[in-house]
Amino acid sequence: MSDPTPRPTSAAARVRRRLSGRVGSAVAIVIALLWTMPTFGLLISSFRPEQQIKTTGWWTFFTDPQVTLQNYADVLFGTSSQGQLASYFINSIVISLPSTVFVVGIAALAAYALAWMDFPGRDWLFLGIFALQIVPLQMALVPLLSIFSQGLVVGGVQVLPAWEFQGALEFTNVWVAHTIFGLPLGIFLLHNFISALPRSLFEAARVDGAGHGVIFRRVVTPLIVPALVSLGIFQFLWVWNDLLVALIFAGGNADVAPLTVRLAEMAGTRGNEWQRLTAGAFVSIVVPLLVFFSLQRYFVRGLLAGSVKG
Repeated sequence: MSDPTPRPTSAAARVRRRLSGRVGSAVAIVIALLWTMPTFGLLISSFRPEQQIKTTGWWTFFTDPQVTLQNYADVLFGTSSQGQLASYFINSIVISLPSTVFVVGIAALAAYALAWMDFPGRDWLFLGIFALQIVPLQMALVPLLSIFSQGLVVGGVQVLPAWEFQGALEFTNVWVAHTIFGLPLGIFLLHNFISALPRSLFEAARVDGAGHGVIFRRVVTPLIVPALVSLGIFQFLWVWNDLLVALIFAGGNADVAPLTVRLAEMAGTRGNEWQRLTAGAFVSIVVPLLVFFSLQRYFVRGLLAGSVKG
């Protein structure tokens, strides 16, 4: 027989009920509209002729709609003083994809080792990796750049030679720098997901004679796909939008520099060419938007994964 006495609802349940009501939905829609309004205005402005964009606001497009693709033609394939963003766009892809793959792959292996492999100093090593997140990125730029350009000498012994890459290998400095800066957070996040997996899975796999390599490949990896995708999205967006690391390790070399470096140059030297800046800015955000929306379902699952253990 059920108890007729109503149970008191928790504060979290009351807040959740209010947020899921009509008022909460209306507030969420208003916030979403305000949040996306600048991007929408940027998109419209990128297709407007130069004269209109310099004399009227983007909202006047609806009363006098005029569309042109000249802005994109100028920034993507124009002369050097106008854009040529196409080559920088390719550079951004070449930099972002390997930097993301390296971080996700190495972080997954390290997180598994720190979570399910017993070896001396494991806890201290994890504590050190966690502490690296506190170190400002700017503090490591000059020492790392010195190692790349001059090598590493310890006690008068040349431990690492100077890196003098040519051609496609010029991207190596940027890949290594982004991987180093992204690993502490990546290992920490994946460690939380992997350590929350049931121990019975690993015990059953060991009973069947599986080693760590088989367990990681056939047991752990399929279970943490949402977490891997979430980390990949974070890393990809950070690398794609990065300017400081790319400017330090790639410089202004058109053969290596990513899209953000060229956009910064356009903002400084072509600051009055608003029609080209809007087109260039929208070119830079197209890929992050596509990546996020195409992997959104994995991203949400990855954020929720590990929140409930068991």
